Amino acid sequence: MTRVPRWLGAAALATVVGACTASANGLPPTGGGAVAPVPPGLGSLRQDEITLDLQHEALLIKVTPLDESIIRLTAPDTYQRLSSLARSRRAELDERALQDSLHVFLVSFFSYQPDVPFQPEDLNLLSLGLRFRPQAIVPITPGWDLQRLRQQETQMALYAFDQRVDLESDLDVEYRNALQTGWDRILARVEAERARVRARAARRYDGPPPS
Repeated sequence: MTRVPRWLGAAALATVVGACTASANGLPPTGGGAVAPVPPGLGSLRQDEITLDLQHEALLIKVTPLDESIIRLTAPDTYQRLSSLARSRRAELDERALQDSLHVFLVSFFSYQPDVPFQPEDLNLLSLGLRFRPQAIVPITPGWDLQRLRQQETQMALYAFDQRVDLESDLDVEYRNALQTGWDRILARVEAERARVRARAARRYDGPPPS
């Protein structure tokens, strides 16, 4: 474990901890205006707390970002599950999209009624004034390709979207004529948890001052 002296300022400490964690997990250091990853295992958010829900007629659609900057803020068991899911299909998503550096989302379709069709490609993201269509979709559940749901059935897939989608700004989910605009509330929750996780990390890496 890398120890960081407590006499470092809080900003410097957060930077060092983020860089050490990124290196340990095979991630490049974060630069520019991007958010540095925080250590995994210190978050407490539930999956539903980072998920946008959208209802369209008999369908309930759930969209969860799987970016490390978000899912590292979830509880340890949730982080392990979501991180493993993203890693297991990342190569297939990149191959289908013919590029990498994509944002990956877990998307589920649930039906309140029997025999309800759904169109996976009709799900779009709106970010920075632009509409983004999925660049690749990889099913997780075996009945996804039927594109039809029984009552109380859920089908799930991983979606890859353009890297220009900004998770630190406004983000809306669109399915046909339905729109969900609640990302600002999720983002406020995420930012508050990120501050708490960095504070926990600072206490964990605290060490004696130099003599």
